[in-house]
Amino acid sequence: MFVAVEMVDTVRIPPWNFQRQFNEAIAEELNKKLANKVVYQVGLCICLYDITKLEDSYIFPGDGASHTKVHFRYVVFHPFLDEILVGKIKYCSQEGVHVSLGFFDDIVIPPESLQQPAKFDEAEQVWVWEYETDEGAHDLYMDQGEDIRFRVTDEVFQDTSPTGPSAAATDTSAAPGAEGGQKKEAPYTLLGTISEPGLGLLSWWNS
Repeated sequence: MFVAVEMVDTVRIPPWNFQRQFNEAIAEELNKKLANKVVYQVGLCICLYDITKLEDSYIFPGDGASHTKVHFRYVVFHPFLDEILVGKIKYCSQEGVHVSLGFFDDIVIPPESLQQPAKFDEAEQVWVWEYETDEGAHDLYMDQGEDIRFRVTDEVFQDTSPTGPSAAATDTSAAPGAEGGQKKEAPYTLLGTISEPGLGLLSWWNS
């Protein structure tokens, strides 16, 4: 689930931080820049693991800060495909079951990846597994807040870097009638499945 990723970045230390231990100042700036941010095709950055190399520092004309090229390792949330995770159901929608791990919310189990047959209850806004037994079908509800075990099947990265004015205008005109502008895309989304034995709500298997 968590990996240490090697990275390189140029870190700017402002003059008022020169009295601090150099490594501490570097670590603070790296965490300010990366912690809780998604790096494209890398994952969700959690915290600095260690600094492996510091190159020479430079002060440029007109800027009293120091600039240092830093080689470091950062702890990143990036589950591997087919990894089994346990989260909580955040809510359900027509798009599927939305799951949270507490620190990461962009997990979706699409309808085709639920136990079948499944139906969406519009009134309750929950997905229901119509569990077949010898005595007939029983409705098992996937309620908000329930613990759920799922397998990671895919990941989707979206480049959410700002676009220029012309591109933004084109995007807006392409979706007339959209309230509040474009729907905000999550930079990193995990897709999962529970359509296998042992997966699904923990209460189903513990009862």
